[in-house]
Amino acid sequence: MGILIKPIVTEKLTTEGEKRNCYGFIVDRDANKLQIKAAVEQFYNVSVKDVNTINYHGKKRSRYTKAGMVKGRSNHYKKAYVTLAGDDKIDFYANI
Repeated sequence: MGILIKPIVTEKLTTEGEKRNCYGFIVDRDANKLQIKAAVEQFYNVSVKDVNTINYHGKKRSRYTKAGMVKGRSNHYKKAYVTLAGDDKIDFYANI
């Protein structure tokens, strides 16, 4: 499995991409900032200025079913916010 799992395409991050040239990705939990920077530069052919990462822990969830109370949690994941240098842009909608 690669470093970059999927891009985050939300209204908030689309606005950030236009204003600050910043894009979000769900990344491998073991990846560090240097690996994330290299992966984005190689995959999207851009130059990266800055990488910020955030670790998210899965939320506990429970629901009532016919079989009784079912407990569990959502998965842990890691987000990376990548700021690009200069006039570089990433177009997530180009291949649709």
